[in-house]
Amino acid sequence: MSSLLTAAIATLVFCAPGYPGAAGDAQPFIDQFVSAATANAGWPKGSLAAVYDPSEAGGLTKLTSPDAVLAFIPYPFFVEHAAQLHLTPLAQADVTGLGTTERWTLVGKSGLPDRPQALNGYTILSVAGYSPVFVRQSALGAWTLPQGVRVESTGQILSALRRVASGETVVALLDQTQAAAIPTLPFAAQLTPMLQSAPVPVALLAIVDSRLTPARAHALQGALLKMGHAGSDADVLGALHLQRFVAPQLPASRIGP
Repeated sequence: MSSLLTAAIATLVFCAPGYPGAAGDAQPFIDQFVSAATANAGWPKGSLAAVYDPSEAGGLTKLTSPDAVLAFIPYPFFVEHAAQLHLTPLAQADVTGLGTTERWTLVGKSGLPDRPQALNGYTILSVAGYSPVFVRQSALGAWTLPQGVRVESTGQILSALRRVASGETVVALLDQTQAAAIPTLPFAAQLTPMLQSAPVPVALLAIVDSRLTPARAHALQGALLKMGHAGSDADVLGALHLQRFVAPQLPASRIGP
């Protein structure tokens, strides 16, 4: 594991699998964020760059590059890849409209019994489906799912919910924003919540493979925790739908085999 040299140009990788967004659209906002964060931390100007990738595979490829020192990722990505990438949480995001944590909700067709045995032979569809560990052990950790349950990733949540409502052998695991929108659907009466997770982080900013010196990590963490209190920083965070950062507070059993 290498340490980042003081004047080296390094990269912060933003990755949000399953959620809409294009790298070109996000780039100006993540550039502004990096500029503000590093200035507040006292890092040399231009010593940190930022890239965005909307896919799990693309984000993973970028994060395995030696210049990737930081990752801004949703919690399911952290659960799935923390061990592989040697991720160390530095700060936890306070997301506008959500806060620092959210609950995930399993939704089935009305009348489907709310017990794990009823899901045998079913497929769980979710934006977090790329992380079976998160789905099984974090979001649905209160249940022991049958071996016949499959987990699949999808960014088409409305289509997934239509399939649930039509009676296909699928259920949907929704983040808090998606679950809150269910009552607005014309087929909402055909859907029922089956299980809700305990609160889990929404997103984390983490160090990759110990590629930051302790001094630089400490300075950046301090800067992140102060962002949002000044007007200019608040605008920078607001462009990314963030309010502030807090010290990371992760569930005890966040990663499994």
